[in-house]
Amino acid sequence: MPLAIEAEPAPLRVDEHGAIRVGQCRVLFELVIRAFQDGATPEQIVEMYPTLALADTYGAVAYYLRHSEAVHEYLEEDYVKKFEEVL
Repeated sequence: MPLAIEAEPAPLRVDEHGAIRVGQCRVLFELVIRAFQDGATPEQIVEMYPTLALADTYGAVAYYLRHSEAVHEYLEEDYVKKFEEVL
């Protein structure tokens, strides 16, 4: 039986406040990516955030790796927005 290869959407969703979440939990995409950038593996990230599914964590990291420029822009814009709210 041949292996069925199908495209799956990224396990990301935008919540009612405009934040990007991973899978069906409330963990922010930004937290997963920052942890990955700091050297954590997907397995370690799941240990940090136990509500994350390992497959969703890998999917979020894969999305980041495929769209790194856009994700960096998003993270930078989000950081500036948070900084402006503090002022």
